[in-house]
Amino acid sequence: GHWRLLCKPSALAQHLVRSLGRSAALRGGRWLWPCWPRLQMLWQLLQPPEPEPVVARELLQLSDAGLVALDWLVGPWGAAGGGGGVSSPVLLLIPNAAGKVTGGLLQLGLRALERGFIPVIFNRRGHNGCPLTTPRLQPFGDPGDLREAVTYLRCRHPCASLLAVSEGSGSGLLLAYLGESGSSSRLAAAACLSPIFRGRDWFEARMPWLYEWPLLLHLKQGLSRYAGALAEVVDTDRLLGSRSLRELEETLFCRTRSRPTSWESYWERNEPLRDADEAAVPVLCLCSADDPVRGPPARSLPRELFRSSPYFFLLLTPHGGHCGFPRRGPGRCWAHEAVLEYFRAMAEFLRTEERRKGLPRPR
Repeated sequence: GHWRLLCKPSALAQHLVRSLGRSAALRGGRWLWPCWPRLQMLWQLLQPPEPEPVVARELLQLSDAGLVALDWLVGPWGAAGGGGGVSSPVLLLIPNAAGKVTGGLLQLGLRALERGFIPVIFNRRGHNGCPLTTPRLQPFGDPGDLREAVTYLRCRHPCASLLAVSEGSGSGLLLAYLGESGSSSRLAAAACLSPIFRGRDWFEARMPWLYEWPLLLHLKQGLSRYAGALAEVVDTDRLLGSRSLRELEETLFCRTRSRPTSWESYWERNEPLRDADEAAVPVLCLCSADDPVRGPPARSLPRELFRSSPYFFLLLTPHGGHCGFPRRGPGRCWAHEAVLEYFRAMAEFLRTEERRKGLPRPR
């Protein structure tokens, strides 16, 4: 195909190049649809998955009495179908920062379920119908709630490999978690679809209205349910009257009644790559050069990070839009197959290394 893998040379990098090179999903073809990234973006936001998945919701209470929701995908077959065994890998799916669970993310979960994974969607406080029991939402790059969810998943599935995939702006949360947790992340591998690497620049540059306004309305709709509770800490009139994602983010987390802070200080604590040098888990980032949401590659892709860190891998394609990566035939998104192939290759590489070094498998 026409993809490139940008990374620091290593044995793992060579193994990934061989594995991804054999994948049929990455073989390009002549097709006009990839040339319209904004139409891909709209299709990805609006198109429901086929078939519609069945989801079992579980509410997890956090240390401060807040709640996050874990949606377990049990397939279109009901609770009796799909699923894996005790040692099947658990795949944690992280939606975008607005909490919008797109058809593409659900489709990836169904593909993973068919391959024997146990997929579960992480919903932040107040997102996607999750009750808001404390007047506090999760900032863009604050991994505290995700850390508690990962700890719970590890306790519930102690014998399984734990993997994570994020979509779009939700990658800010996953990247921040990997950097802050380092070698204690409890994850075996991670992947980011069309990630946002520089949060502050992204908010300040604004997105195409075709993407920003639907997400802004989606966020306001969810926040309006908790306007009474949030009135204690923020100006809800200003919040619900926000005309951009930046204004909403600033009102929600910077202009609070109890502990106001500056926009600059907020991003010192919430930039996704602030601790990237501490990450100790392989991360595959799938990006397209024509992504209309992330922005031009020259200023939005941290290429030096991929050249210097042995844990970060950038799979870059000329076309694919934002989380679109369309293709002909079933599945519609070749990035889903690439992510699952990446996880398979990672597991194969780790098993080979354990046998070569004679290391016991972690309990």
